[in-house]
Amino acid sequence: MRYISTRGQAPALSFEEVVLTGMASDGGLYVPETIPWLSHDDLASMAGLSYAEIAFRVMKPYVGGEIDDATFRRIVEEAYATFSHDAVVPLNQLDANHFLLELFHGPTLAFKDVALQLLGRLLDHFLDKRGERAVIMGATSGDTGSAAIEGCRHCDNLDIFILHPYQRVSEVQRRQMTTVLADNVFNVAIEGNFDDAQAIVKASFADQAFLNGARLVAVNSINWARIMAQIVYYVASAVALGAPHRPVSFCVPSANFGNLFAGYMAYRMSLPVTQFIIATNANDILHRTLADNDFSKRELVATLAPSMDIVVSSNFERLLFEAYERDGDAVRALLERFQNEPAALADAPLAKLRERFASYRVDDATLLEVIREARHRTKELLDPHTATGYRAAERVRGDAQTPMITLATAHPAKFAEAVVKAGFSGVPLPAHMEDLLEREERYTVLPADLAAVQQFVAENRR
Repeated sequence: MRYISTRGQAPALSFEEVVLTGMASDGGLYVPETIPWLSHDDLASMAGLSYAEIAFRVMKPYVGGEIDDATFRRIVEEAYATFSHDAVVPLNQLDANHFLLELFHGPTLAFKDVALQLLGRLLDHFLDKRGERAVIMGATSGDTGSAAIEGCRHCDNLDIFILHPYQRVSEVQRRQMTTVLADNVFNVAIEGNFDDAQAIVKASFADQAFLNGARLVAVNSINWARIMAQIVYYVASAVALGAPHRPVSFCVPSANFGNLFAGYMAYRMSLPVTQFIIATNANDILHRTLADNDFSKRELVATLAPSMDIVVSSNFERLLFEAYERDGDAVRALLERFQNEPAALADAPLAKLRERFASYRVDDATLLEVIREARHRTKELLDPHTATGYRAAERVRGDAQTPMITLATAHPAKFAEAVVKAGFSGVPLPAHMEDLLEREERYTVLPADLAAVQQFVAENRR
């Protein structure tokens, strides 16, 4: 298996190289050169298997033999042994044909754990094999940072620096990062928004001279291994509801688009998916692009669903690459226009996306209404991101006869502010986190300045 860049000008890499590289040298994102195919029998044979076994089968083609089967199976089993539910990602039925896929049973109560518990182990495996150490830099709007830290805090060969927007993540999200006092963990609060932090990380990957030869590794969703790991729960949930013998649909709370692109890859591997619904908050570039062909930046709006407060949806580039028939030059030209002025997709790629994708936007007032409504109708208390998906699934699903799976991306305790504003007293943290708000914190506040952040990383890496 080889991996190619969405902008067409970077060299093709192996799986190991892609995991250790992250972003392509031409500024693009890596995708598999060929997409593995799961036959009808392959999918049918997964019925009743453990999540770890389905994960091994789905991801094995992407690894391309670069990790022996016994070692890869052990890595996968260890990653998902960290989850508190035996099903890892259980399905929860809401009504006759609407299901929640609970992705929050990992160590940090968010869907990012599914990929990052695996990625940390993959990175440590490859670095140990090479006899190298590496530096991780990542930007987070809330959930990625804590999940990355939990996935990498025990890795012998990694130092991890996570940037989050100062005072723009929930208290639980912040403390899940800043109370990890391991010697290889460094939290940086950027005086700006998520896009400022993301821009610093991207610029650091483009010019790594500040590290004096050390390797810089990405753990956010530009890293292909993150997408690969997320493909699995689309397959596992669909099979649990009868695939490949019947199709399913998915509704995904979306911002950076990595989660939804993983679903699209499952579809390209032959999973029978009738519809994907993109659910957004007020930061609605994905909805505007699909509904109105308005592919343009707008000012970021702070919302009650902060993990979706993103202006530039990085992983949408991967879907554009597929919509433009893998024409890297066309994708590069589109994204160059997007950086400087409002842009629009060409007619054919837009039509192709609209065949399989729908979208819906949910504002804060509606979000609170949905939390109350869902609690009354289903007895489930939804986090604000999942609430956007719940409403979108109800409003724009195309076929009521096809099972709809809405991804529950976080535990509601992570976003107590929204839950309280919806009229509830709050949500208790799980037992292993009940003292979180009393734990010692450690983080450094820095300006949204590339040089200042790079100096901090260079001076503190081991």
